[in-house]
Amino acid sequence: MSPPLPLAGFRIISVEQYGAGPYGTMHLAQLGAEVIKIEPPRVDGPNGEKVGGGDTARAVGPHFLSKGESLYFQAFNLNKKSLTLNLRTDEGQGIFRKLAATSHVVANNMRGDLPEKLGLTYDALKEVNPALVCAHLSAYGRDNERAKWPGYDYLMQAEAGYCAVTGEPGSEPQRMGLSMVDFMTGTIFTIGLLAALTDAQRTGKGRDVDTDLLSAAVHQTSYPALWYMNEGDETQRTPRSAHPTATPSQMFKAADGWMFVMCQLPKFWDILTKRMGRNDLLADPRFATNADRLANRGALTQLLDDEFSQQPMAHWQDLLAGYVPVAPVYELADAMDNPWLETIGMRDKVDHPDRKNMEVLASPIKLDGQRLPNRAAPLLGADSDAVLSELGYDDNTIAKLRDGGIV
Repeated sequence: MSPPLPLAGFRIISVEQYGAGPYGTMHLAQLGAEVIKIEPPRVDGPNGEKVGGGDTARAVGPHFLSKGESLYFQAFNLNKKSLTLNLRTDEGQGIFRKLAATSHVVANNMRGDLPEKLGLTYDALKEVNPALVCAHLSAYGRDNERAKWPGYDYLMQAEAGYCAVTGEPGSEPQRMGLSMVDFMTGTIFTIGLLAALTDAQRTGKGRDVDTDLLSAAVHQTSYPALWYMNEGDETQRTPRSAHPTATPSQMFKAADGWMFVMCQLPKFWDILTKRMGRNDLLADPRFATNADRLANRGALTQLLDDEFSQQPMAHWQDLLAGYVPVAPVYELADAMDNPWLETIGMRDKVDHPDRKNMEVLASPIKLDGQRLPNRAAPLLGADSDAVLSELGYDDNTIAKLRDGGIV
């Protein structure tokens, strides 16, 4: 029998939507926490039918399961429960506060001005649960004049300078191909949440803990930020996505495509030239030191292109792997179909009511050498009755709450 997961027994209520917050709380759910996702209930349509409701991510296309559930939603909500609840009503707030009294964390990724209005702050909830941690993820924070501003990943990439340092020199600004600010902020969100939870378990007193997309994006500028702030050195785009200082550390052309070679340390340059049989490059004074190679990067790129283009990527992978950091530049399909993902267990399958053996990504975290278990993201409101029953609501009361649009 497997030992319990490290967050088993912890209950986290999350008023969340879309990407950053759900990405962070999914890690907590995979680690064993009971994550109850609070979602708006469906509303009456023009013909009396129930329409809409739920996390907006449920409607993000282009790919859907048979009953309109989005594959996009599955990417952020594995292992969670779903409770529909209208927090803008007195009855909904009453249910929410009962649930908060039995929980360890209330998390949200609402616009910065909404947690206070919806009663999601520690100040609003401490009387029902003094040890409660209230974790907030917003676009710009809750304590400044941008609190009411909506905001998304791509805006943060633009304002934090990412777009200006991405792409080829002289080309238009480019965002990253993935929503990395969402993912980074969601991860930082969970670090703060877990730290506050640890303290609350020790002291019996909770607190608010905040992060925001722009702060997280700015923080990830890291060493180029310090170079600029202290030395006025503004990192620029480099050809072939090259590292700003280490050389050669960039993309090169093999006979059948592109590959990335990274001589981050001087020893890798020595090993590269020897394994390629190019001792002439090692002896060339233009390339004697990293500073020399950086000054002559254009000439070195051409010489290495000429060499690498004589053989396919597989040849160079076999020759260099384990000696010099090297990787193929895959299309997304090739990256997902890479047999290595099966070897390390990064592809998983779960059963969803609309699709058996639905393929998902495994958690990047291992415990005792094993990947964390996954189950499909919940259907909208799938756990409402069970959660409400646990709080003491009987079937008739639950039916009335549902008829009234509260759940």
